[in-house]
Amino acid sequence: MGTFLQQLINGISLGSIYALIALGYTMVYGVLKLINFAHGDVFMVGAFMGYYLANGLGVRAAQSLFANPEGNALSRLVTHGIIGGGGEPSVFTALLIMLLAMLICAILGVIIERFAYRPVRKYSRLTALITAIGVSLLLENGGQFVFGADPKPFPQLIVSRNINLPGGAVITNQDLIVLVIAIALMVALQIVVFRTKVGKAMRAVSYNLQSAKLMGINTDRIIAYTFALGSALAAAAGVLVAIRIPRIDPLMGVIVGLKAFVAAVLGGIGNIPGAVLGGLLIGMTETMVVGYLSPTYRDAVAFAILILILLFRPSGLLGSVAQEKV
Repeated sequence: MGTFLQQLINGISLGSIYALIALGYTMVYGVLKLINFAHGDVFMVGAFMGYYLANGLGVRAAQSLFANPEGNALSRLVTHGIIGGGGEPSVFTALLIMLLAMLICAILGVIIERFAYRPVRKYSRLTALITAIGVSLLLENGGQFVFGADPKPFPQLIVSRNINLPGGAVITNQDLIVLVIAIALMVALQIVVFRTKVGKAMRAVSYNLQSAKLMGINTDRIIAYTFALGSALAAAAGVLVAIRIPRIDPLMGVIVGLKAFVAAVLGGIGNIPGAVLGGLLIGMTETMVVGYLSPTYRDAVAFAILILILLFRPSGLLGSVAQEKV
């Protein structure tokens, strides 16, 4: 029972990261009916932005903001490790770096949409799909050229501490923080989509692009906003993965991106709650296979699930079949 609980905890933590990336796939597909295969590589760029920020700007900013916390309320936060006195590993430093990485990747997402996808939007979906594959290859090979092909150790942003649970299971404070941040981002996205005017416009564009134009919605701006939001979530996932597994490389987004795509298809691509459900299911299934069968099948299980879902429920668990009129 202790082993099962441990694998369940690991699966939920991993699945929450898959869910964040899957949300980017499902949002772009919902708006443009485009599978953005470059999304996994934006996740990689987010991790590298976190790496460079952690080695420079992020830690130095934390040092300057909290160099002398004595005698005020911040001292208690420093004592408990929530923020870092002198730029030590802390939750505040990690959040600062993650937010900056999200901002950079949001800008990258807008650039990709503006110069790669918008010019081919008037052509067939196959043209857009080939463009997405080309952008993915550009980011992968460009990443190897700019960042170097060798794996890099990610700086420690949060000091790891074990928390003992009933049944002999253990969860680290890093996994707990990653899970809390991932859930907070998913809830924030839900609020943006269903409680704001921009979110209403996104849903209108998703429902019918031409009708949204006739209603006076600036569809180009909404599509760019969707790419920015999805890319920001991918960057957050990149930093969270690097916190859990402190090793990054320019090809890290290939397999992770494909698994997140499988998660989006499993939940019902174009459906936000479905992407979250699919990510959690893929993460838990993967860790259970590793724990009870063999790590050899770790990557294969996601693609086996993809084949099964396409055979027996192509619309996904929460998706609905769209009726097309001839």
